[in-house]
Amino acid sequence: MGFMNPNLILWIYIVLLVIGGIIGFVKGKSQVSLIMSVAFAAVLSLTAIGVLNVPHLVDLLLAALLVVFAIRLAKTRKFMPAGLMIVMTVLALALRHL
Repeated sequence: MGFMNPNLILWIYIVLLVIGGIIGFVKGKSQVSLIMSVAFAAVLSLTAIGVLNVPHLVDLLLAALLVVFAIRLAKTRKFMPAGLMIVMTVLALALRHL
């Protein structure tokens, strides 16, 4: 599959997740965004480097994030940032399984 292997896709997602949390903190003063993005990124990173080798853990974490982002989108009714993160999460899930 060339350069787009599941682990690379996961690392790209992790970076985007942390960037999103930082932006949420800087623009919206949301400590929760920063803490949650870093927490999820940390666990996803541990799976990416093989420290956590739990079957389907990445998929479960991404599914949990989809729920969180969907709830945020339903509350705010604004595409940014929750809608964009839904798209990114669905893409990450799909591309990891191609």
